[in-house]
Amino acid sequence: MTAPTTTRTTGSSRAGQGDANATAGRLLRSAAKKSYDPDVDIDWEAPLVDGALWMPEHRVSLYGTGLWDRMTPEQRIELGKHEACSVASVGLWFETLLMQRLLKDFYADDPTTERAQWALTEVADECRHSQMFARLVRRAGVEPYGAAPFVHQLGKLFSVVNWGPAAYASILVAEEVLDRLQREQANDDSIQPLMRQVNRIHIMEEARHVAFARDEVTRGLAELSRPELAYQRFMCAFTSAFVVRSLINPKVYAAVGIDPREGRRAALANPHHREMIHFGGEKIMGFLDEAGMIAGPGRALWEKSFLLET
Repeated sequence: MTAPTTTRTTGSSRAGQGDANATAGRLLRSAAKKSYDPDVDIDWEAPLVDGALWMPEHRVSLYGTGLWDRMTPEQRIELGKHEACSVASVGLWFETLLMQRLLKDFYADDPTTERAQWALTEVADECRHSQMFARLVRRAGVEPYGAAPFVHQLGKLFSVVNWGPAAYASILVAEEVLDRLQREQANDDSIQPLMRQVNRIHIMEEARHVAFARDEVTRGLAELSRPELAYQRFMCAFTSAFVVRSLINPKVYAAVGIDPREGRRAALANPHHREMIHFGGEKIMGFLDEAGMIAGPGRALWEKSFLLET
């Protein structure tokens, strides 16, 4: 199956393009009024607060396990820092894939339309976000873990095998899981101030990206044949499962003296970690279910990712 062109010629398709331009125009006006520059809006030289958390303890993957009980308070903070930076570096990796998808859509679109102009605006936003996440990881003194090597290589196929609703639904899963967790932390005084400010900026600008992606999913699904819908459903589940499972790179556990394989096993079996992922995906899974994206063979992948309860 080949990716459909974004050029629309039928009457109903032209109407859909018009709707897309209306949404994009509104988002362009919003971006013009309020956007952030992390180089200006974050004080990267401010000292880090000793003893501050990098993520709430109950969101750390080993919270509530025997391994957690044996850790000192300092080790728990350190693991939280490494996990927060793992999530940031995986977010950076996926934003790169998102930018590739947006630029492919722009390449096939009329560059004068609001939809095409929004694609460039969102790419500009994501460039700044990627720089922001990279600087956060460097400021924390943590390596940029990113996705595991196999998944990192697999990501090169994202914009080849994903298009239309599947691409934008997968983007929504990555963005909305992070958004929900970041909203929980943004005004939590126990969290490192630098992390809170990064979260606030990302939350504000991602709200526009989410609105655009939801619109793309809703309109795109209405134009699919049954075979295309089956493919889109499966690819969305397949991609989303890899993204969610990649958020915590197993190498983070070595930072506190835990064998990465042992830490990974404990995290995947940990009800608190599963609940964290389910919590992060609760809103987007409701949207995708209502839109008709969660069905067929991909349902097992949704359950394996912990986004969908069994």
